[in-house]
This record gives sequence, C-alpha cells and structure tokens, in this order.
Amino acid sequence: MCNLYRLSKGPAEIAKLFGGVADPPGNAGESVYPGYPGLVFASGHVRQMTWGFPLKLQGMKPGSKPKPVNNARTDKLDNFMWRYSFAERRCLIPVTEFCEAEGEKGAKTRTWFSLPNEEVFAVAGIWRDTDEWGPAYSMIMTDACEHVQDVHDRMPVILQRETWGDWLDGPPDAAKLLCQPYPANMVVRRTADPWVKR
Repeated sequence: MCNLYRLSKGPAEIAKLFGGVADPPGNAGESVYPGYPGLVFASGHVRQMTWGFPLKLQGMKPGSKPKPVNNARTDKLDNFMWRYSFAERRCLIPVTEFCEAEGEKGAKTRTWFSLPNEEVFAVAGIWRDTDEWGPAYSMIMTDACEHVQDVHDRMPVILQRETWGDWLDGPPDAAKLLCQPYPANMVVRRTADPWVKR
C-alpha cells in the first residue's frame, strides 16, 4: 500500500494543470505521509486536506490521535467506511511520484514510481469532512501493474487525463470501472534510501 508520495508543484500550478481554482495555500509539503496535509482537486478547487480517514481503534486511550486510513482498496469500496464518499465525493490526487518499500525486513529501501514525461499525474481519491481533522482524503488502490508487482501487489489507481471527468462526476458504477492497473509504461527509480529514516 502507498504510504508516501511526492508532489513537486504548488497549488497555483496544480490549479492551472487541472483546470480549477486554487484555494488559499496551506502548509502541505512536497513529501506527503499518512496523517499529514496534501493537495487534492475536488469540486473544481485545489484544496489542502489531511491524507487518511481517521479511525479510532479499540483500546485506544482517551485523547489518542486516530489512525489515518490513507488507502482504500477497490474491492472494499462498498464497505461502510468508504461507501458514501465513493458515491458522492470523489477527488483527484496530484502526484509526481509514489513510493513503496522494497527489500528485506529491517533493511527496506525506497522505490519510486512515476510516469515518463509527466511532472504530475492524477491518482483516484475520495474525501469527506471529519470531526478530527476537517477535510480528509484517501487514495484508491488496485492490483499492481507489471512495473509495480515485483515490489508490491497493489498500487494507486492512476487515471488517464481523458477519464478525470468520469471519475469526478460519473456514476459510481462507471467510476469503479476505472479502478484498473495502469496499462502504460512507468518509470521505476530504485534508491538506497532507507524506508524508515532514523
């Protein structure tokens, strides 16, 4: 599952690329981790939201921070946690590249995936307002394509530009058909960077 991605463009540049309006900028960084702010395109606006729907686990101490559930599997979109957001509040997540952990436990490194000749691409997302964090979003995951499957069995749903409108505004059944492994070429960038920075 994707737990780290990068976005090299700011709100104004994303608004221009996605054909929308940039809301006032926040403090989203270039590297986005679960529970931290990122940019999304929803309802014609580039907005800052928290990456991950808040989940309070059983046995958590009062006042503990909820767990951010930042990935929604395509085959689980009918579950209560995702159902209404998928039906009513789909968004696009602008991404420059996403990362997966690769290697042996305790020695995993960062492997990055991007699209050739694309500084920014769109990943399928859903969002909702939360009591804990305000607007929050989650990334839709599907089976890995051939470029990702050696590292992980799932990957984010990457949307071709001509399908952006269908994802945002189409009926749920049509939107779900877009949740497929990416069919075109990808760039794989393996690094020696440790997955967990100590």
